[in-house]
Amino acid sequence: MRWLVALALTVSILFGDIADSFDGGGHPKQQQSMCAEIIIPAGYPCSEYMIETKDGFLLGLQRVSSSSSYLRLGSSAQPQRGPPILLQHGLFMAGDAWFLNNPEQSLGFILADHGFDVWVGNVRGTRWSHGHISLSEKKKKFWDWSWEELALYDLAEMINYINSVTNSKLFVVGHSQGTIMSLAAFTQPEIVEKVEAAALLSPISYLDHVSAPFVLRMVSMHIDQIILDMGVHQLNFKSEWGASLLVSICDTGLSCEDMLASITGQNCCFNESRVAYYLEQEPHPSSSKNLCHLFQMIRKGTFSKYDYGMLKNLKVYGMSTPPKFDLRSIPKSLPLWMAYGGKDALADITDFQHTLKDLSSTPEVVYLENYGHVDFILSLQAKQDLYDPMIRFFKSLGKSSSI
Repeated sequence: MRWLVALALTVSILFGDIADSFDGGGHPKQQQSMCAEIIIPAGYPCSEYMIETKDGFLLGLQRVSSSSSYLRLGSSAQPQRGPPILLQHGLFMAGDAWFLNNPEQSLGFILADHGFDVWVGNVRGTRWSHGHISLSEKKKKFWDWSWEELALYDLAEMINYINSVTNSKLFVVGHSQGTIMSLAAFTQPEIVEKVEAAALLSPISYLDHVSAPFVLRMVSMHIDQIILDMGVHQLNFKSEWGASLLVSICDTGLSCEDMLASITGQNCCFNESRVAYYLEQEPHPSSSKNLCHLFQMIRKGTFSKYDYGMLKNLKVYGMSTPPKFDLRSIPKSLPLWMAYGGKDALADITDFQHTLKDLSSTPEVVYLENYGHVDFILSLQAKQDLYDPMIRFFKSLGKSSSI
């Protein structure tokens, strides 16, 4: 079946992506900022920031405050700031993931209304970030990264910047790939020293027990390697070729009637009436190398840097296998709060237990039997199931006693 996938990709690459860059009148598409498009229309003060990583990527950060301060002080006034908190999204998502439901149900809005100084991260390649100081998005080198760089460059720079602006340690909240990034980054002393505590939703450091049928089919077909071998370096499932890839995999005999469940597990509680709106925002692009790194985790059962093969590993790392991220290096003093689900086909319970075993600390844990992978950010019940307990955890640390 590999030839079928390759053929569909080739046709779509040649003819599909050009049209995606233009509107119906043949003019280049114009994009609003995330603040202007999503946050401010909901009645919340929002500011845009652009930061530069050590390797030259320009990331978008948004800063969101309480709607009550907006109404009380007026749009031109500076709201009173509580403790800073950074929200880090998952794979094929961006900062908008925290605001997809109404203000009473979306974590970003809820935290702002509780008085937190909410910062919203967007990794390289997503639509709310701003490219690179010298590389075009059409260049292979622009997409030469995986979650390793997202952790050690993107998340590190976000934490450094917020720390410098607020002169304060910050709370970090991650979902899915955002937890991979967080756990990897927290093994680095110069990063974790600026973090007060972290809450991780669907925590992942190991992936060898993934049970999602669609993902396992992609792994068995070596889709990651096919894409790289064909010279496809940007993964954009909103493009023609990206849609064709999904169709081609379904044509191999996999049931794709419920595509989301086949990727994430059965989600119990998200609002199906808002799916059209969700798809206006998601998915965001990522890199083929990032997908390959994630599939390496599934195949090898490791939490390590990118595996280039023995010879290049020797050149890059000075050893034949990639170095591991040692979870025992995360300080025992760092308070951690983790929530996982019984129906999550990506952050599997067995893999989560492996993560817990490797940590030197004992995190506070919440288990939700009916939750799938997406429920942690889109569930209509997430406020009472997850966000209220998370906020109690942060407030129990004392730093947020004033909010």
